[in-house]
Amino acid sequence: MISYCLEVSGDFACFTRPEMKVERVSYDVMTPSAARAVFEAILWKPAIRWHIRRIEVLKPIRWMSLRRNEVAGVISHANVKSAMKTGSGNLAQFIEDERQQRAGLFLRDVAYRIHADLEVKPNAGAENPPIKYREMFERRAGKGQCVNQPYLGCREFAARFRWVENPESEPADRSALDDRSQAELGFGRPRELGYMLYDLDFTKPNDPQPLFFRAQLKDGSVEIPDRESEEVRG
Repeated sequence: MISYCLEVSGDFACFTRPEMKVERVSYDVMTPSAARAVFEAILWKPAIRWHIRRIEVLKPIRWMSLRRNEVAGVISHANVKSAMKTGSGNLAQFIEDERQQRAGLFLRDVAYRIHADLEVKPNAGAENPPIKYREMFERRAGKGQCVNQPYLGCREFAARFRWVENPESEPADRSALDDRSQAELGFGRPRELGYMLYDLDFTKPNDPQPLFFRAQLKDGSVEIPDRESEEVRG
């Protein structure tokens, strides 16, 4: 596996806590699943897998509350199946009938460095050597290209990204942090964030189960455990 680093930023972010049933409330820090989605927006193939290793927080944690319109319903699964079989069907959704207002607690003015390993699966075959996917990712990331627009938790919160080729020789810019912000990010004394969503387990595709790990901010970073480690629990 080879490691890559992306610097991502955005005006707003929401990494929704699953225990909040009605209103959206964000975690303090980007989740591993959201970080993985950024890498997959640049390069995703069935033969590869991204492993998030570390998330660095570059700016102070700032909050904002917002009330916005959301669509409450979804298009019926039965209608979709019927349309696929017959070639026609009722797939319309009338926003005026499904609209509802919800309050949310979001993050604002965020910036992160996310570190991930690119793994080529063992069953990828000889026609899919690791160098093939490394060159694809480096070419796309270097030019700022992506298959889908990366986002920060919610699709409406678009993310800007930049490939950091050599993180060791290009230290993260944390000039925006004051003494209070540094303490909040675990400089000097680690800060416990409690249980955070790690990812979804799709072993049963029809019933994906959430996985959690105990997150800790230490010196501005969250270290992400391996999926198979005892720290990740269902």
